[in-house]
Amino acid sequence: VEAASRLVADAEQRFNARLAEHGIAPPPSRAERAAAAREAKERRQLEQAERTAGKKRKAQARVDHEGRALPPLPLVTRPILWHEPEADVVLSAMRIFPRSHPWNEDISTRPVHPVSSAMLERLGDAPLQIHYGGNFIIVPPGQPLVPVALEYVGESDPGPYPLPDNSPIESWGAWWEKQPDLATVQRAGEGDRHVIILDPHNQELIEFFHMFRTDAGWTGTCAARFRLDSNAMRPDRWTSADASGMAMFPGYIRHDELERGVIEHALRVTMRQTRREYIYPASHWAATSDDPLLPAMGQRFRLKASYDISRFAPHARVVAAALQTYGMLVADNGETLAVGAMLDRRIDDGAMKSLDVIRTSDFEVVLTTGPEEGPRAPGAR
Repeated sequence: VEAASRLVADAEQRFNARLAEHGIAPPPSRAERAAAAREAKERRQLEQAERTAGKKRKAQARVDHEGRALPPLPLVTRPILWHEPEADVVLSAMRIFPRSHPWNEDISTRPVHPVSSAMLERLGDAPLQIHYGGNFIIVPPGQPLVPVALEYVGESDPGPYPLPDNSPIESWGAWWEKQPDLATVQRAGEGDRHVIILDPHNQELIEFFHMFRTDAGWTGTCAARFRLDSNAMRPDRWTSADASGMAMFPGYIRHDELERGVIEHALRVTMRQTRREYIYPASHWAATSDDPLLPAMGQRFRLKASYDISRFAPHARVVAAALQTYGMLVADNGETLAVGAMLDRRIDDGAMKSLDVIRTSDFEVVLTTGPEEGPRAPGAR
């Protein structure tokens, strides 16, 4: 075998020498071919490992912050209103903000604020209220962009915006009694007149304040755009569709969550009186009082862990559990202890009304994660 190998090697050497005489590069030697084969094999193994890791990363990306596996995001081909069954399917496949986002933060073990008792006493005795009125529309990836004439241009994110013709105005829907016709409601009416646009394929949430449709197009006071894959906040002193500068949509009670049996985020709450201050994750205030015992925008309240929530019907128990795990964030001025919910007749209204046995004294104010009370979420500015 050794003799044969030497003969082959000698023959290769003579052959390569003749090729060199004619200016032709010799082919790789057996050793070089073997080395190249090993390198190719190692490269294939590395590529396979990278593909496997990529699949694992992709699988991890399709799990929400509570570890719930998310189904594939369905293709949205038309604008979908919030109370349509298709909206539930889309929402069940979405992660609204990263798991480290303050709306998604588990605050069940956060310490109680030193002024908790005094602040609750200052607020006075009040029942927990569920205020319906929220709505939204889900848009397809190719939704045409339209301009909106805004009043607060300096505190608004620029357009144009994917605003469908049938964009619902806050409080329009199944329970709207004053004017059931959307086209009329778009042009006239009272209230904050929020419009919420959810763009799942482009990972964006767009919220407007005080919107009207005119012959010349849409007008509004403010427009706020939020990346659903980011913890980025509004700039300091910037408002949003809510007075706090925070996003509204992630704090609403939704039908799809109640049916799933779990709300995985903090709830949006209003207070009749707030102080002239904002704390993380808020960026704006809307008050005249400096009373330190009034809640600031962004103040977080938590239902006491000792409160027995087993008494409630399923939909109400889901809400109470969320208040113990994620709490509620002061987002705007309004009725005290009024938690926002989507205006959806599929929600068990009787169960929601039963929550009014929860009073101010059943809550506690918690220290908010922030620059002086703990680390901010990664990417939050």
